[in-house]
Amino acid sequence: MGRLQDKVVLITGASSGLGAATAVLAAREGAKVVLAARRQDKSEAVLRQVEAAGAEGLFVQTDVTRWADLEAVVVAALERFGRLDAAVNSAGVSGPTLTPVADIREEGWDACLNTNLKAVWMAMKFQIPPMLAQGAGAIVNVASIYGYKGSDLGHAPYAAAKHGLIGLTKSAAIDYAGKGLRVNAVCPGYTHSEMVDPYMDAAPGLMNAVVARHSSMDRLGEAAEAAEAIVWLCSDASSFVNGAALPVDGGDSPRLYRPKA
Repeated sequence: MGRLQDKVVLITGASSGLGAATAVLAAREGAKVVLAARRQDKSEAVLRQVEAAGAEGLFVQTDVTRWADLEAVVVAALERFGRLDAAVNSAGVSGPTLTPVADIREEGWDACLNTNLKAVWMAMKFQIPPMLAQGAGAIVNVASIYGYKGSDLGHAPYAAAKHGLIGLTKSAAIDYAGKGLRVNAVCPGYTHSEMVDPYMDAAPGLMNAVVARHSSMDRLGEAAEAAEAIVWLCSDASSFVNGAALPVDGGDSPRLYRPKA
C-alpha cells in the first residue's frame, strides 16, 4: 500500500517542475491527483503520467491569481472524489532578477508577490474548509531557500514573497493545529526546473558559482528529490510534523561541510 493510498491530493503548478514530479509520485503512492495549472497541453501530459501510474487524475485549468479559479478547482475535486486530503501549493514565478531593490518596477513586484504569496493564501482559503469538515488534512506550501536568506541574485521580490510564505505557513499551522490540519513548507534549493534551467543555459558560469555557494553537494537538485519531501509531508508518516519549513537544498552553507584547504 502506498503512502498516500486513496487520499485525494490537489497540486497547483502541476504542469511542470516540482508540481509535476509531485503529481506523478503521489499517483505512484496511491493518491487520486487533481492537477491545477494554466497550461492545458503540459498538464494533460502530466495527467497521462498520473494515469499510467494506475491512479485516477483530474485536470482543472487554473490561474492561481484568480479567486474564481481557485474555488473552482476545489469544487471540482470535491465533486469528483468527495473529499480533499492534501494540497500542495507549488505554483510560482521568479519575478525580476539581477535587479537591485531601487530599480524594481512596481508591476514586477506586484506580479511576483501576487503569485508567490497572495495566491497561496487565496488557495488555502478554499482548501482549508473541506479539510476541517472531515477533521483531517495536510497542506504543503513550496517556499525556497530564499525564504530564510536574502537574495544574492537581485530578486528581492521573490525572497520577500518566500519569507512571507514561511510566515504564512507557520501561522496557519498554529491556527488549525488543534483541528486535525497540518500546514508545512518545503524550501528547495536550486533545482532543475523551468525556472532554473534557462539561467543555467544562459549564464552557466554565474549559476555554477551560485549553486556552489548554496549547496554543500555542489549540484542542482532534481524535482523528484523535492517531491519525495512533499509527499512525505502529505502522508501520515509525518503526522507529528506541523509548521515546519523543511530545507531540500543539498546542505546549506558549504563552508560548514568543507574543510579549509
